[in-house]
Amino acid sequence: MKVVYLSSEVVPFAKTGGLADIAGTIPKSLQKLGVEIVVFMPLYGMIKESPYPIIKTDIQFEVKIGDKFKTGGVYKGFLPDTKVPIYFLDNEQYFGREGLYNYPGTTADFEDNCERFIFFAQGALEVIEKLKVFPDIVHCNDWQTGLVPVYLKTNYAKKSCFKNTKTIMTIHNLAYQGWFWHWDMKLTGLDWGLFNWRQLEFFGKLNFLKAGIVFSDLITTVSKTYAEEIQTPEYGAGLDGVLRERARGLYGIINGIDYSLWNPETDKHIIVNYGLKSLSGKQLCKRALQRKYKLPERDCPIIAMITRLADQKGLDLVVDKFQDLMKVDLQFVVLGTGDQRYHVLFQDYASTYHTKVAVKLTFDERSAHEIEAGADMLLMPSRFEPCGLNQLYSLRYGTVPIVRSTGGLADTITDVRSEPLSSGRANGFSFKEYNSDLLLATIIRAVDLFKHKSQWTTLMKNGMAQDWSWERSAGEYVALYKKFVQEKSKL
Repeated sequence: MKVVYLSSEVVPFAKTGGLADIAGTIPKSLQKLGVEIVVFMPLYGMIKESPYPIIKTDIQFEVKIGDKFKTGGVYKGFLPDTKVPIYFLDNEQYFGREGLYNYPGTTADFEDNCERFIFFAQGALEVIEKLKVFPDIVHCNDWQTGLVPVYLKTNYAKKSCFKNTKTIMTIHNLAYQGWFWHWDMKLTGLDWGLFNWRQLEFFGKLNFLKAGIVFSDLITTVSKTYAEEIQTPEYGAGLDGVLRERARGLYGIINGIDYSLWNPETDKHIIVNYGLKSLSGKQLCKRALQRKYKLPERDCPIIAMITRLADQKGLDLVVDKFQDLMKVDLQFVVLGTGDQRYHVLFQDYASTYHTKVAVKLTFDERSAHEIEAGADMLLMPSRFEPCGLNQLYSLRYGTVPIVRSTGGLADTITDVRSEPLSSGRANGFSFKEYNSDLLLATIIRAVDLFKHKSQWTTLMKNGMAQDWSWERSAGEYVALYKKFVQEKSKL
């Protein structure tokens, strides 16, 4: 089976969020399961300066953007430590700048994002044809690739290379849809007749993600609960009706994690390794974390947040109850960046409660690993969370998650009240309603159980023993691919 995997960001080459982690990992697992897979992404300026080897090929291509023809080149590399080829589409005007989608240090989108990802969508199809891949499936990810299914059913429909090709669109976060001015429709080279409420138009704008949802043969998203949630007005971001129409072809497959990178037994970022059979190293990691962040070396629980500092991540709930939290015997460590108002608030908390609160307003991989290993609990009270990865990292590190039960958090975290600890299924604490009182009550429940060491150790071990690897998720994708390719009619 031949699969082309399209993503606007791929670890370790370029990353703004979880999409990159997934795009850098799932192709490896799919290849191990026998899928013949190639990856495509833009050649951002940072990639040319990265330590990962890539070579310039002699492939050139040309696409039409509005009335102008734009040319591009192609570089080739491999996902590190694999034989998975990755092709980088090069155009200095579109991708040579600093930043992927936004002006660096701001939330302001590049004004030409529409052009940039029209170029990527058409360019990828041109290069696929030149490589003579003849894919069974083109797997698209998020709005940046949303026009690919449209092109394959229209402008590229008669190309022999794509005669038997089907498309999958994976939604990683429905909140990001790729909305553009309606006059940008002329840049796509598509028939204006497609700009209607059932296809590409969305409240007067051109919507790339809607286009991908409508024209793809099948849709997946990153957890089963999120697949259900996005069909409701509360979580559907205006596209719930479109998704309900496609419900028969909508699947949820939970993301996995790469245990070669996130495993306390082999992690090179932490002071001492430990694992399910020997937990003593975790206590040493905790003491190292307290020393690094200048917190007293006490046995009270450390609650950590490794997150984007934004309302979506439940920071408003945390702020609402922070004074009450400080009355509880705990320490609080925050790693992340985001909205400026949260930067100011948490800096104030760290100053006011310097023996209980530590804040690092940046993000780096080493610190994330050190916190996962040293903390006792991870807090994720998200307003919505398509999948979430940090709770899965935490499970492997024996750091018990405290989550709001939504999206992938609902699919992965089983509250201690719903299953006996002896069953092996209970692995954390959760609450359902988006409510700060429930958040506080759930944290207090966790702190109370922490005092009962034998029960707490059992809870830690439950999570550490569970399998949330990409191999598990990749198996579901392969089964879906096989079923999908064998279907004779559109789902």
